[in-house]
Amino acid sequence: MSKEPRPEGDRIAKLLARAGVASRREIERMIEARRIKIGDEFVTTPATFLTTLKGVTVDGKAVAKPERTRLFAFHKPTGLLTAERDFSGRPTIYDALRNALPKNTPRLMPVGRLDMNTEGLLLLTNDGEFKRMLELPSSEIPRTYRARTFGEITQEQLETLMEGTEIEGMRYDRIDANLERRTGRNQWIELTLTEGKNREVRRVLEHFGLEVSRLIRTAYGPFGLADLPRGGAIEIRKEDVERFRSSLRRNG
Repeated sequence: MSKEPRPEGDRIAKLLARAGVASRREIERMIEARRIKIGDEFVTTPATFLTTLKGVTVDGKAVAKPERTRLFAFHKPTGLLTAERDFSGRPTIYDALRNALPKNTPRLMPVGRLDMNTEGLLLLTNDGEFKRMLELPSSEIPRTYRARTFGEITQEQLETLMEGTEIEGMRYDRIDANLERRTGRNQWIELTLTEGKNREVRRVLEHFGLEVSRLIRTAYGPFGLADLPRGGAIEIRKEDVERFRSSLRRNG
């Protein structure tokens, strides 16, 4: 039995994500909410294949031609939600980014999340497809954190995380964890992981009976926090973004 030929072009969600409209998942929700049209007709399924976004509108507005992929580093302070809006009125990263970014910056989407009480490096991009690539566990991009903890822990205990661990039915992949400096029962621990499940670092350290008083993400792939001030944002050079993207394609 012969297979049906694959339609020409790409799924509309992929094209709109590439154009920086929203992530694929958000676009699928927009389609359900009847916010996207081709000409005068509503798009009713994400399985709509197009070769161009000509004639496509979102909320009645024509979709702009995709910009080149851009990537920004933001030093997220604690106390901010990694979300576009919060219905209970809590401050979000976008409240801080309004002051940290130039006025002509395109709409940016966060790569992954940092919870409200976690600070440090948060990457943002205008390209929904690139965002997805950076977030996929299969891309195996290392994320590095430093955690200030209170309690008793040994390097030998931390090394058991290299084999992966299971906590309350949730499996966590290997983590490379190293004790840095210790003062009494307080210590800094550096952890590098590639999976990035929700609250992974906190849950793993709390599993050892440690209290986490501060958690900072210091690197995501080849991009580090360096001396970027808290609340500050900077665009990553185009050449560095392209080099990184090429390495992901080679390894993917």
